Amino acid sequence: MSVSERKPVIEPDPARLAKIYRLWDELADMDAAHIDEGRNRLLQGLCELAGAHNASWVGAVRMGEPLPADPVLGWRPRLIHHLHPTVTLDDAAEKQRRMLETGQVDISTARNVAGAGHFRTNRLADLVPPEWFQGDYYKTYYLAHNHHDAIWAGVPINADTEIYFGIYRHTAEQGFSTLDRDIVAYALRGLRWFFRQQMLSHGLLLTTSPLTRTEHAVLQGLLQGLPEKQIAANVGQSPNTTHEYVTRIFRKYAVRNRSALMALWLGQGPAQAVPAPGKPLAPSGASPVDPGKTAGL
Repeated sequence: MSVSERKPVIEPDPARLAKIYRLWDELADMDAAHIDEGRNRLLQGLCELAGAHNASWVGAVRMGEPLPADPVLGWRPRLIHHLHPTVTLDDAAEKQRRMLETGQVDISTARNVAGAGHFRTNRLADLVPPEWFQGDYYKTYYLAHNHHDAIWAGVPINADTEIYFGIYRHTAEQGFSTLDRDIVAYALRGLRWFFRQQMLSHGLLLTTSPLTRTEHAVLQGLLQGLPEKQIAANVGQSPNTTHEYVTRIFRKYAVRNRSALMALWLGQGPAQAVPAPGKPLAPSGASPVDPGKTAGL
């Protein structure tokens, strides 16, 4: 059985399960206007569950048909967020992005992306051979940031968008266990509705480029029900400029008004990515991940 097909098996640990259910409830209580706070709460919750110290969220898009020599099959990161960001982490992420564009892809990344289209969680030890931990990539992009071990999860949203989660442990003495990996998998498996909102919030279900920072700020104001004048004041724009942004956002989301925009977040409107020419839209609500296959206890 490949790592992407492994079904998590969770010990009947009432305390750990209670933390997962509490996390799910907290996220469900957050409205669409606080989606960024929800993302950070999720990353913090994953760290608490797995005994980790930092975590990353990566929104990725498949850019058309991949070239035969592309080791990551056309997948490209479009947004990266760290729970505890630093300048060195941001610089390292940008350097890795540039390397990816030139075809320089580490085996750990290639093996994770190879499972695209399937929900998957893996420790570094599940992805790479033992000698990899003596190599330059591990020393440069993990140890240099005090990341001694990691769990990587890949969550398909549709055929052309995925979210990757990286969870990092600073402790050198003890790597992640299979139970740590599986508890992360179980926590993420029940949140597909939340991931859909995350990608909608940044425009990654609808376009091949994310919303700009200003577009994202205006969108959050719309979802909070603020009048355009108040949004303009919050963003530091003139009302006329803000209205142009509102019109642009409606056009990107293929809606005509706020009610239709909010319906997307409530799952009442089309939320598929814009297809490539000649590629039909999937039915509303279609998903490559079967939500009924959540791992049992």
